[in-house]
Amino acid sequence: MSVSEGERRPAGELEASVLAALWAAGAPQTAAQVRASISQDLARTTVATLLARLHDKGVIGRRPGGRGFLYYAVEDSNGLTARRMHRALDQGGDDRGLVLARFVEGLNADDEAELRRLLREDRP
Repeated sequence: MSVSEGERRPAGELEASVLAALWAAGAPQTAAQVRASISQDLARTTVATLLARLHDKGVIGRRPGGRGFLYYAVEDSNGLTARRMHRALDQGGDDRGLVLARFVEGLNADDEAELRRLLREDRP
């Protein structure tokens, strides 16, 4: 989706940019470092708001550093996707079995085989 000049970008797109910057950095970053590493030209306050929202959602962590905070991703992109899947399952109503069944029905053969393999593995 293209955003013309003057239009607002969806919050999810901006949050994804901030997360991508934190993942790429591989080390905790200040808000200024995050702002400098994303492709969008965002105001300092916008980046601060995005970081605060992601922190409130538990997607990123922060610790004191310098005159502010250092921000870091708490999970990689695969972990974040799994977290979203769990949240969707939790919001699916009372019949978790039905939600899971519908999910499995939509898997292609390779994904279904991988899921079966993972379920057979011994877990600690």
